[in-house]
Amino acid sequence: MSAFRMYLRVVSETLQPEEISERLGAEPDEMMAIGSRRRPQSPPRSHSTWIRHAGRARPEDLEPVILAWGPDLAAALGRLAISGEAAVCLEIVQEIRDPDDPQQTGIALSPALLSWLATSHASLDIDQYIHHDCPAPTP
Repeated sequence: MSAFRMYLRVVSETLQPEEISERLGAEPDEMMAIGSRRRPQSPPRSHSTWIRHAGRARPEDLEPVILAWGPDLAAALGRLAISGEAAVCLEIVQEIRDPDDPQQTGIALSPALLSWLATSHASLDIDQYIHHDCPAPTP
């Protein structure tokens, strides 16, 4: 079966992660601050990132996790996005190991999740990585 990861990402060029948490009334699972570095030799980050993980499973199994974050978080995300101080995005990352397996194709999102995303003014980013050994062409 393919692997899915889903997470909510908030990116800001003006707010630090702590300020984002305060505005949202929620804590992230992961954060990177403006000015921080990936490695000592890396340039300082020009933006902060606030991340909340939904987990690893099929999207329809992860939807209840996101919906459980509640309408208040969606509304706070929407206010933050509308203010122009941050961008909000739901990220779905899919790794396909067997393109012939019907369980590994297709992503369905429920009306409830789409409504939550609309309230949060979040964009949707779907990254798909296909790991497949193709046979070498015959001469």
